[in-house]
Amino acid sequence: MLIKEFRVILPISVEEYQVGQLYSVAEASKNETGGGEGVEVLKNEPYENNGEKGQYTHKIYHLQSKVPATVRMLAPAGALNIHEKAWNAYPYCRTSDCFLYCFPQNEYMKDDFLIKIETWHKPDLGKQENVHGLDPDTWKNVEVVYIDIADRSLVHQRDYKPDEDPSKFKSAKTGRGPLGPDWKKELSQKTDCPHMCAYKLVTIKFKWWGLQNKVENFIQKQERRLFTNFHRQLFCWIDKWIELTMEDIRRMEDETKKELDEMRVKDPVKGMTATED
Repeated sequence: MLIKEFRVILPISVEEYQVGQLYSVAEASKNETGGGEGVEVLKNEPYENNGEKGQYTHKIYHLQSKVPATVRMLAPAGALNIHEKAWNAYPYCRTSDCFLYCFPQNEYMKDDFLIKIETWHKPDLGKQENVHGLDPDTWKNVEVVYIDIADRSLVHQRDYKPDEDPSKFKSAKTGRGPLGPDWKKELSQKTDCPHMCAYKLVTIKFKWWGLQNKVENFIQKQERRLFTNFHRQLFCWIDKWIELTMEDIRRMEDETKKELDEMRVKDPVKGMTATED
């Protein structure tokens, strides 16, 4: 089992991020779907459990081209479909892929495969320690990784898009950006600028003899790649979502579900394919 905590600092408020994240998840899902692969939404509905209220989603990720060739060669048919059940009780989300306490469950490997992502969204600059309340022995083995959305060196060459580069983008509606080399330091010196940190605790378990370390490290690298790309997009798309309401988002999600079903059949394979490095 391999655990890391990724900290993503953003010049966005926690309240703004709720809409921006949901908008960006829907758009990013379209960018990853086609050729029989990508995202399939089975459920997206409100839930309430022991006083906790939020939105429950159940998705299937069809990942054939998204994993290393070594895994594709060994995995049986159907083993690369990942079920994700997510509970988003923002700002604490038990969610997947981007947000909190998600339990994707692989059909073939059952209890031997787990990706758990727990996220707290906090109005700070990423300085809180152990926000997830892990026991001391577990926490001391967690690697903390800061993600700078303006650092192009963190972006894989095949992922880079000039119009999704926070170091170049300036928002017409909010005036935010472009983000220079010292943007986080400058943000800490201002009292009137919105800011937040997404603390994303990622736990990976892949019990497959001979592949465990390789795959667990690969998935953690892919999560870092995904978080980096996603939050760069989220910031650079701010003018598209900053004026939306949650009602707008729910309507958009319903439309997106229908689009994804069509895109998996009609569109070519696209999106973030696997790298072996």
